[in-house]
Amino acid sequence: MTDITKTSRFLDYAPAPESPSILHLRKNYGLFINGDFVKGHGKPFKTISPATEATIAEIANANARDVDAAVAAARRAYDTTWSKLSGADRGKYLFRIARLVQERARELAVAESLDNGKPIKEARDVDVPLVAAWFFYYAGWADKLDYAGLGPNPRALGVAAQVIPWNFPLLMLAWKIAPALAAGNTVVLKPAETTPLSALIFAEILQQADLPAGVVNIITGAGDTGEALVNHPDVNKVAFTGSTAVGRAIAKSIAGTGKKVTLELGGKAANIVFDDAPIDQAVEGIVNGIFFNQGHVCCAGSRLLVQENVHDEVVDRLKTRLATLRLGDPLDKNTDIGAINSREQLDRIRELSDIGEAEGAERWTAECVIPDKGFWFAPTIFTGVETSSRIAREEIFGPVLSVLTFRTPAEAIAKANNTPYGLSAGIWSDKGSKILAVADQLRAGVIWANTFNRFDPASPFGGYKESGYGREGGRHGLAAYLESAGWGAPSSPKGISTVTKGASK
Repeated sequence: MTDITKTSRFLDYAPAPESPSILHLRKNYGLFINGDFVKGHGKPFKTISPATEATIAEIANANARDVDAAVAAARRAYDTTWSKLSGADRGKYLFRIARLVQERARELAVAESLDNGKPIKEARDVDVPLVAAWFFYYAGWADKLDYAGLGPNPRALGVAAQVIPWNFPLLMLAWKIAPALAAGNTVVLKPAETTPLSALIFAEILQQADLPAGVVNIITGAGDTGEALVNHPDVNKVAFTGSTAVGRAIAKSIAGTGKKVTLELGGKAANIVFDDAPIDQAVEGIVNGIFFNQGHVCCAGSRLLVQENVHDEVVDRLKTRLATLRLGDPLDKNTDIGAINSREQLDRIRELSDIGEAEGAERWTAECVIPDKGFWFAPTIFTGVETSSRIAREEIFGPVLSVLTFRTPAEAIAKANNTPYGLSAGIWSDKGSKILAVADQLRAGVIWANTFNRFDPASPFGGYKESGYGREGGRHGLAAYLESAGWGAPSSPKGISTVTKGASK
């Protein structure tokens, strides 16, 4: 077999950067409230490129007064405009937004990579196409709510407060906004303070689409802005994606208020490889599971459980594969591993990696040339990891893989479930019966079979335990934005039957 590592040393990749000149950036971005960009009343902040630490733009900071204005605009739009439209008319706006996302796909991909640090090929080939797909999918549901199996006459909740993270800024925006609008709600969305750029460009798309003023409002700021939004008394629905600690605080703060809430939080997914798995395919799935987006993925396969008799072979092949990954400029189309999103996140990754070594795990890091500026961390594997190790229990949220072994399916299931999280898992085996039997016993919201990190707007996504509650995507994601009589009620006055199901794995 050819040694890929040795062969790759003779392959020189000419730089193939995507030019940021396609972006027509403003020096200053205001808050998007009631259909226009307006000045914020807080102290502005700068958004920077994590690859170079250079300033991209100055961003307005929303204070409580601005949050009030945004929520008021959303309430006014809901009462006077959006709730009065038919589902078909709402769908037309969503279809228009989806097409504009496709038309501006290159620009959005560059903005996402520049502001977030992820490789351009991931933003270009995964994030932006999925954003368009999400709007297309929910555009189709907008005039079919009576046929969604959610009970008779499902109704919108009202104003939705949505707070999204920095790892998939544009995709998380689509996951939140598309179903909310399809169901007839209006929105106030706050992107993460380190990655506001693509959301603000999306606001320009809303203007292009002639979306009625106030239907979607985008306010920028830090945690205090999000807190003011979530706790605003005129908000009917809260949707949050982010850390478990913040999710727990949100759940506590809105308890007893009557607000409907969905929380998609952290994860520590097990990626289980049996000895009858297709090893080459599994290695690619392992790489995609943990090193995609620098490991900045809540459902990342950060715990690799390998059957003991194939452990050495899997680890050797994995190291060989990691030696071919290219770390560097996120805008270069050859880049596999981009920049860590922030200095704060880089410090956390380094701290937990050092703890892993101190606890006795064996550390292996791919040889990479680390740029002089920016925030970087080379792909890293820990072997000899114990289930009690902090790197096996805490979410590192970086390109760090912990490898554990098992002998029997029962042991694999026990180790996979030995976590406070329950967001996702992966199973690799040639035997479908084994996959189904193991999947049935895993306490995870999403389980992939012989693949990892695959998403579809028609498929629900969400977790158990400290990974949150509620589902996004599919009809389940639509139900989260509706008041209805419940699952399984008659779908229409014509008596068309529906299948009743709960939140699936």
